[in-house]
Amino acid sequence: MATKGSSKHRPGFHALVLATGFMVGGLLQAAARQWLPSGAVKEFLTTSVTPSIGTFSLDLVILKFGVGPLALDVSLLSLVGVLIAYLIARSLF
Repeated sequence: MATKGSSKHRPGFHALVLATGFMVGGLLQAAARQWLPSGAVKEFLTTSVTPSIGTFSLDLVILKFGVGPLALDVSLLSLVGVLIAYLIARSLF
């Protein structure tokens, strides 16, 4: 009998759930910024921390490209989105 829990899933599944959760959380945050009235609740829900990594460039003789800066916008609503995605994935699989 297969074990129940998240240990049976591959890391790609967990990465997909996290990415989906951050996208749902971003949508929640954009909606809150748009429609919540100004005040303490709006500030609390939409305040975010944005860690970033600077530019990365790779120069191969034939090909040259650059990526960056990469940033992740983390707020309370993005964490709520991750929780929602986790709960849905847990109930489906």
